[in-house]
Amino acid sequence: MNLSLRKIVLASLLTLGAYPVAAHHATTMFDHAKVVTINGVVKEVHWTNPHVGIYVDVASKDGGEAALWVIEMTSPGNLVRAGGWTRNAVKPGDKVVIDMAPLRDGKKGGALKKVTIADSGKVLTADIRAQERANLEQEAPAK
Repeated sequence: MNLSLRKIVLASLLTLGAYPVAAHHATTMFDHAKVVTINGVVKEVHWTNPHVGIYVDVASKDGGEAALWVIEMTSPGNLVRAGGWTRNAVKPGDKVVIDMAPLRDGKKGGALKKVTIADSGKVLTADIRAQERANLEQEAPAK
């Protein structure tokens, strides 16, 4: 293999090896020291990797047009392990109360802390740290 071809192959391998790291983003865009609560109606739920998203129409306080808020969570697999989550746990049309860590840039969005479905009172969190507790298997209800 000549020298220029080796350089191209090496550069390609380095680029491909770095791709997964570049594709993931940190959560520093959210202000985790603050909690903002919104009330609204779910417009869409995107149950996809790498992050589940809930799109919520929130009525303005002055009676103007509703604003669309985007609430980000972890992956579907992590939510299922966190407990209570399924693809249909939150559906379009559900009236919800959401507690979230807001975006630092002031845009309408944030990272989910807790969602309460108004009609049923069901509360779901995105607490994936709960699954890391010691002896979690012993706490699971018997089936």
